[in-house]
Amino acid sequence: MLETNFWLFLAAACLIAAVPGPGIFYVAARTLSEGRGSGFASTAGTALGGLVHVVAGGLGISAIILASAELFAAVKFVGALYLVWLGIKTFRSAGRALSLESEPIGDKRAFRDGVLVEALNPKTAAFFLAFIPQFLGPSGANPTLQFIMLGAISVALNTLADVVVVVVLMASATRSQLIGRPHLMRRLTQSSGVFIAGLGLSLALARRPANG
Repeated sequence: MLETNFWLFLAAACLIAAVPGPGIFYVAARTLSEGRGSGFASTAGTALGGLVHVVAGGLGISAIILASAELFAAVKFVGALYLVWLGIKTFRSAGRALSLESEPIGDKRAFRDGVLVEALNPKTAAFFLAFIPQFLGPSGANPTLQFIMLGAISVALNTLADVVVVVVLMASATRSQLIGRPHLMRRLTQSSGVFIAGLGLSLALARRPANG
């Protein structure tokens, strides 16, 4: 793996991880609505969800899904409906009184939601299938293992970016500062819900990648 292709991949993966994407915005939205613990749990969840696509891609499962319009549509709309449901639930929860002493909603649920949101996003599968094969070494003994290794590195970089860019911590700090302003906090939480639901609608409108 220590060849030109690997270093090119690492450079490209670092650049991609540094660019804010839907995952970062999703984690920030959950942090704003539920706090730092849920933000970190969501980050871990989206990381595990990304690894699901990496393993599936390596084993050829993602390729099968992308090759079938019916399967792609099914996965796409299940993921979209789940995101819309989370967005509506977050929006409706904005009416609850928020305080630093309130009981946490549940990091386990935030983790689970993060896994499902990422694992049910076929655009993630499309990205890995389009990006990683360009850097597979032709002399490699096991292309599947190469795919999984590079995919895991990409997921790790994306997860590190979520933390290094301080998306979770910044959102949590903002929440702490706004906790004494319930009306503004309510609006911000409602906006978070709208954004999460918007991600679901965006996923529903995603086009099936062309076969190639």
